[in-house]
Amino acid sequence: MSALKVVATVANEAEAEMVRARLAAAGIQSVAQRAIGGPEWGWSGGRYVYVEDADLERASALLEAGEDAFSDEELTRLSEEAGRGPDEP
Repeated sequence: MSALKVVATVANEAEAEMVRARLAAAGIQSVAQRAIGGPEWGWSGGRYVYVEDADLERASALLEAGEDAFSDEELTRLSEEAGRGPDEP
């Protein structure tokens, strides 16, 4: 396994999950980690999305090519879902 590298910095958990889903669809494994703070920040707060060094160039190109792939409606929906707790509908 190669070292992990930051491929994206996003504003919140919802955006991190969208980036991770896009990468997964291309067969690229990733992991997101909170950029600052601790558990008290909940779903909010910036996240780093990491990929293996060997996948960094391909992942970067994929994300750059699809910067406008999500509509405002989808971003709003995902942000609202991320703001709910795991037991909320």
